[in-house]
Order: sequence, then structure tokens, then C-alpha cells
Amino acid sequence: MPNLTLGPNVRKPLHLHDKTLAELEKKAMHIREDIIDMLVEAGSGHTAGPLGMTDIFTALYFHIMVHKPKHPDWKDRDRLILSNGHICPVRYATMARAGYFPLSWLMTLRKLGSHLQGHPEREKLPGVETTSGPLGSGSSQAVGLAYAGLMDHAPWRVYCVMSDGELQAGQTWEAMLFAGRNKLYNCTFIIDRNNIQIDGTTEDIMPLEPLAEKFEAFNLHVERCAGNDIRDFVTAIERAHGISEKSTVILADTIPGYGVDFMEYNFEWHGKPPKAGEESMKALEQLRTLGGKITSEHQ
Repeated sequence: MPNLTLGPNVRKPLHLHDKTLAELEKKAMHIREDIIDMLVEAGSGHTAGPLGMTDIFTALYFHIMVHKPKHPDWKDRDRLILSNGHICPVRYATMARAGYFPLSWLMTLRKLGSHLQGHPEREKLPGVETTSGPLGSGSSQAVGLAYAGLMDHAPWRVYCVMSDGELQAGQTWEAMLFAGRNKLYNCTFIIDRNNIQIDGTTEDIMPLEPLAEKFEAFNLHVERCAGNDIRDFVTAIERAHGISEKSTVILADTIPGYGVDFMEYNFEWHGKPPKAGEESMKALEQLRTLGGKITSEHQ
């Protein structure tokens, strides 16, 4: 087995000051608004997952990852693999807010010829590392990239965002075997543990627990965090970066449909958009305050 090490570290400290946290929470609020607007305009798409994962994507693009939006193919960028591509509205909205492309593109979601398809397509959108589709394939893509990065002594890291439902796919566990065998400490798997999939709850359809013990049995390090708490997620990433012998799996407990009371925890919102009019307006109104968490002084 070759000597696999990262290249020179160009990372900033991840410690979150209160002012930075407030700025990130404000960005997340705007991204959630974008998601609702995009889905209403498209008339199709997934709602629960994107709303639930907004805090994590905000933290990745605006605080954690090393990247250059104006130079999406910069060789030393961190690689983000979105395995559960159906939650792409959150990635698109976050990328637009980060400066990868104009915000106006968001209203083209799922339209013919758009850069923003229902699953991300690498050839259509700079800044997207892989074309996603079949659930489970992202983990295999991520470990391949991570292994290549260590072979090249590259400075970048790989972050692989996955759904809990896709852990029912065998390919995922083949990738975990590879990660464990090759000690891919530059690869962090982020599991959206929202406990739902398109036709019910994960534990009713194909129980996954005990998840932490399963990943540990594959020689992976496991962290658990509140996925809708930006500070808690960033802290989990900090701990992952401190592990030098193993890949890390972050089990991020999220609330599907986070911020909209009639969507939260309801698997029926996994794969449908809000309707234009009263339904979408109610969702936007709730998102602008997150139940009082965000007050007018922070907007």
C-alpha cells in the first residue's frame, strides 16, 4: 500500500464566532426561500430533503470547503459529491448564493435545456464534480477521488453527501469497505439522517439502526450531530479533520422539511413541491422567522 498523505494544508480554522454563525443562519434562511421559489416555478421536485439539508450546505460552501466559485475547476479545490442528487435544489441555491452562477438561473430548475436539471449533470454545470442519479453511486465516486487525491499528495478533501435511504443499497457498503481498507482520512461522508424516504420511514421500510456500530465495524470513525445546528455540524467536521487514520462518517440528524410546520417529519413531502399561492406563501412566511428563531433584527 503506498504512503498516502495530504499535500500542504491551506485551510483556515473552522471555529465559529457568534457573528459568523448569525451570518450563516441568515444565508441559510435566504437559501430556503430560494428552494421554495424554485420548486414552485418548476412545478416538480423534492422539498423535504433540501430544506432539511440547507444548514449543512450553507456551512460547507460558506465556511468549511476550500473552493473558488469564479474558478470552479481550480485544481486544489475540495470536492463535494452529492450522492442523493434529488436534493439538488439546495445545492443549486447555495452555489448561486456563493457566486458560481447568477441567481436568475434558479428559476430554470428542471426546464428543458437548463443548466439545473432534476439531478446534477457535470457537463451542464461547472462546479459539479459528478453526475448523480442512481442512489448509492456517490460513495463509490467519493472514495475513488479520495484515493487518487492521497496518491497525488493533493491538499484537497472529499465530502460526500448521502441520504439515509440509500444506505439500503449494497454499493454503499462496498465503498465503505474500500474507505476502511485504504484509511481514506481525507474523505468525509455526511449522512442526512432524516428517517424518511419516498414511501415511508426508513425504519419501517428497511431498518438501518444501529448505524454507528455498522460503520465502525467497517473501520470508519463516526460522529453524530444535529444537522440543523450549524455550529454543531461545523464542530463535527473539525473532529473529522482531526482523524488521521480513518474516513469519518457524520450522522447528521436533520428534520425533513425544516422550518415549515406542515412539511416537517412528513415523508409525503419527500418528492413533491409546494403549490403556488397560499401553500407556498405560508411556507415562505414560516421560513423567514423559523418559528421565531430568526428575529427581524437578524433579517
